[in-house]
Amino acid sequence: MSTKDYLEKDYYKVLGVSKNASQDEIKKAYRKLAQQYHPDRNKGDADAEERFKEVSEANSVLSDEQRRKEYDQVRSMPSGFRGAGGGQGGGFGFDLGDLFGQGGQPPGGGAGTHGAGERIGDLFGGLFNRGGTRTGTGQRRARRGADVETEVGLTFAQAMNGVTVPLKLTSEAACPTCHGTGAKAGTVPRVCPNCEGTGQETRNLGNFGFSEPCHICRGRGLVVDDPCPTCSGSGRATGTRTIQARIPAGVADGQKIRLKAKGAPGENGGPSGDLYVNIKVTPHKVFGRSGDNLTLTVPVTFPEAALGAEIRVPTFQGQPVTLRVPEGTPNGRTFRVRGRGAARRDGSKGDLLVTVDVQVPDKLDDQTRTALESLRSSGVGDDLRGGLLRQAGEE
Repeated sequence: MSTKDYLEKDYYKVLGVSKNASQDEIKKAYRKLAQQYHPDRNKGDADAEERFKEVSEANSVLSDEQRRKEYDQVRSMPSGFRGAGGGQGGGFGFDLGDLFGQGGQPPGGGAGTHGAGERIGDLFGGLFNRGGTRTGTGQRRARRGADVETEVGLTFAQAMNGVTVPLKLTSEAACPTCHGTGAKAGTVPRVCPNCEGTGQETRNLGNFGFSEPCHICRGRGLVVDDPCPTCSGSGRATGTRTIQARIPAGVADGQKIRLKAKGAPGENGGPSGDLYVNIKVTPHKVFGRSGDNLTLTVPVTFPEAALGAEIRVPTFQGQPVTLRVPEGTPNGRTFRVRGRGAARRDGSKGDLLVTVDVQVPDKLDDQTRTALESLRSSGVGDDLRGGLLRQAGEE
């Protein structure tokens, strides 16, 4: 069993106790489980035998106060920080052979895959170093390029249909004069003597060492004695390039799109960063947006709203559709025309939301006025505000 297997195991869960359990609680839980899964009581049961080994392993660590303390210390760190470098001495001051006993083998009898020599640093690749020693592989580390952010303006139609646009980007790249070495023509950089070319050094923080970019070479792993006049030895320069970016159909104003590996180039074979495109969409004269739906306000006459009607309404870049307005439709009512909205990622489309706006004529001819006077004299709507007045007078 490897170091990683040990550190990822939750021994408290194996024994069924809390992380604050006392030694007596741990002892009782172990005895109960050991009796339940003991091989003598479960002859021929491979699962019970494996469970017995796990229980014994957990008890071996948690019943020893020092081992438990060290185990808790490592487990309390984020998963990316549970380790120590491959140097000798200092740091956490223990390896799995010390932590679990028996020469790096689990207490339950299973042999470790690498024996006592497998240390925490072997698993975590030098994120932490013991005693401040360097990982010292002599190899330069690949560095990911920086992310780049830009903005693009689209018409409403371009946002709805999708479009490929040229984007002129300004970002860091390898210096065109020294081609990324940082050294003046005719010279070459040398390996940093402080980090031995790794670009990382260790800073002691009490019981462990933390790797960070080397303060001499600033993480490059190289030292330039005669710097390039263009980039001043950094090996990087600001460059301008133009790329063709595909903007998918259905993007909305204010949306941010991530284009993977379209950002600044990496160093030493590292991957490029990402490009983030902020979308700005020019409003349409007729249509609006509400999520994946388009919105539209349609004027209707008072007779159409009162008596009902069938009206034709436009759709975006499509043929008009006929919408039935029921009798007695109030002002502001919204109707849904399915499948006439913006494109979604799954290929479907949103809807068109049509809101009616009942129009009141500014001027009336004699015939219309007579009809409306007749409607008013009929008494329809006389008590329209009666309930409102009564409720307003209530305490």
